[in-house]
Amino acid sequence: MRPDSVRGHLDGLILAVLETGPLHGYAIIEALQARSGGALDLPTGTVYPALRRLERAGNLAGSWSTVGGRERRTYKLTRAGRHALAAQRGEWKEFRDVVNRVLGGEPWPATG
Repeated sequence: MRPDSVRGHLDGLILAVLETGPLHGYAIIEALQARSGGALDLPTGTVYPALRRLERAGNLAGSWSTVGGRERRTYKLTRAGRHALAAQRGEWKEFRDVVNRVLGGEPWPATG
């Protein structure tokens, strides 16, 4: 899957991965790959700017930690991030339903 395919949804995907607990940046990329069955193979140049943006927005809290002898930035959801995730899920469901109506091959009910 191309990185531009997730445009507009990356924030929600990252927030969802962090819902289960804090992760460092590269572990977030690995979790996205694992949860998507390998379909989401996003480059660091896509994910790291999104992490910084989400942290600036108050949806994530980042802290430095040592993992395997290396300093890494670990991110966790904030209360605002949990609210943002709930909103993202609602928007996704609405978007998915609209796309299904258009591309899904189901006839649209006639009006009038």
